[in-house]
Amino acid sequence: MLSMKENFMRTLSGEIPEYVPTYSIFWGVRPSILSGNRTGGGGTDIYGVEWTSEGSAVAAALPKPGVFIMDDVRKWRDIVKFPDFSDVNWEAMAKADLENRDPEIPRGGGTASGGFFQAVMNFMGFNEGLMACFEEPDEVKALVNYLCDNFLDLGDNFLKYYKPDYVSFGDDIAHEYHPFISTEMFHDIFEPVWRRYIKFFKDRGYLAMHHNCGRVEDFLDDVVDMGFNGWDPAQVSNDLVGIKEKFGRKFVICGGFDSRPFLPFNEATEEQIRSAVKKVLDELAPGGGFAYFGGVGGDDPISRQRNEWVQDEFNKLRYTYYQ
Repeated sequence: MLSMKENFMRTLSGEIPEYVPTYSIFWGVRPSILSGNRTGGGGTDIYGVEWTSEGSAVAAALPKPGVFIMDDVRKWRDIVKFPDFSDVNWEAMAKADLENRDPEIPRGGGTASGGFFQAVMNFMGFNEGLMACFEEPDEVKALVNYLCDNFLDLGDNFLKYYKPDYVSFGDDIAHEYHPFISTEMFHDIFEPVWRRYIKFFKDRGYLAMHHNCGRVEDFLDDVVDMGFNGWDPAQVSNDLVGIKEKFGRKFVICGGFDSRPFLPFNEATEEQIRSAVKKVLDELAPGGGFAYFGGVGGDDPISRQRNEWVQDEFNKLRYTYYQ
């Protein structure tokens, strides 16, 4: 039987797996120099943006509200300074970064720290960042391409020392029901820099995963055309069945489990949860092009119990789709 890594990589390559593979957004790794002074949910990143998890419903780190490094995108050249990493010992850094990683888990990763749309929002906040995209698109393009230049300067060392199984790139440009920007703005500002970044790795023979939360189906034709082989977390606000029918094994859907009907989790029955697992597998697993990623979240006793039902049902079914 194929190992977990072999089975997932077979799926990402567009082949039929032996059994339904699993996936996790936490498989990715990036050079620790790109974290700046961030630790846990707080700290300062390499650009000077302050981060905090205070007030977050899911303990996620976000730029500190109201504290941004820039209010006029035309001044970015004076404010946004990518550090000089020319004296970094890549071999020692990679050894430390990978020390506790299980070699049987697929290794993703890349150098684009947080994506390009997200970087603009992190620097300016959503109000000013979105207005900058509307009022000063050429300056935003110059900024994101400056970031891309620097990320790609690190690319060959990343591949040499981190030896990823695939390259991952994420840029959250949507909330649950709609993108933050129009397709026209995406094609004008962000699609070209996404394409340039991932082309570097595709030209070197790597498979690629794309991370994008929310309803992003409007942009998936472009994502597939760029050469991405899969997408996470594939949330159910997208037409996942339609996307599966459109792209088949060419584009792996990683996710698809809908935990929202189980809120609050203490009211969800075992039958409801097991039925939900079967539903997503029945809809998305046949024919390949799918990796399971989902659960009900939380680390309290109630959530743990329900996640045990999720995992048990998945384990019962995962070997039944590719006979």
